[in-house]
Amino acid sequence: MAKLYVIGIGPGDPELLTLKAVRIIKETPVICVPKGREEGSSLALSIVEKAVSLKGKEIIEAHFPMRKTKIQGPGSGGQGPGDLPLDPGPWPPDPDNDLDAKWDQAAQAILSKLSNGKNVAFLTLGDPAIYSTFYYLYDKLIELCPEPDMEIVPGVSSINLSAARAKISLGLADEKIAILPANYMGDLRSALETFDTVVLMKVHKVFDQVLELLKEMRLLDKAAYVCRAGMEDEKIFKDISSVRPEDLNYFSMVIVRK
Repeated sequence: MAKLYVIGIGPGDPELLTLKAVRIIKETPVICVPKGREEGSSLALSIVEKAVSLKGKEIIEAHFPMRKTKIQGPGSGGQGPGDLPLDPGPWPPDPDNDLDAKWDQAAQAILSKLSNGKNVAFLTLGDPAIYSTFYYLYDKLIELCPEPDMEIVPGVSSINLSAARAKISLGLADEKIAILPANYMGDLRSALETFDTVVLMKVHKVFDQVLELLKEMRLLDKAAYVCRAGMEDEKIFKDISSVRPEDLNYFSMVIVRK
């Protein structure tokens, strides 16, 4: 069987693809990319196309319907709760669930290519280990093929880039860092009290609540808002009280550094 590469392509800037990611994509004949809408295009693919020619490659577009549900699956390997393009649905998987069937189809398509001797590169935004869509597919792959030949290639995460763009140190010496999907508002106050740096991912749906809590805790001047980091329309706010509704975006985060 051929090899599956899982490649973190970074948050949006094609220049942040690693040399290893570029080399493997160039060498791999089949590219698999997730997308949230059947009629839409893959953001991951559009980023890679700016850095690597995909001419002559076979593209598998794995469509997973948009779901607005809280993740029920084990662990935190995904994109987090709330408004997600790749929510894996209920856990254990429901055989009658359409999304579960989509994961099955994608896994079978990839394994079919591998069985025919073709290496496959699965592209995922950011880093595969941090709220990545891939690990739901991974569960399906190992159900069908317990020991696939696979290599995971790390990438720059949106957390790293957002901190760099806002010129914020995430942690020094013995400081503690927390990374939370912002929809877990119930944990937010205790996290802000306990940790030196708190990164809140995908804050667009709960931004007003976050802003109110930071104001109450007198942390507004310790927070920065970054949306669409690494993309052409990136925005950075050191004064987060000046963020307008039109500045809120799915690809957004607030970093609080006490």
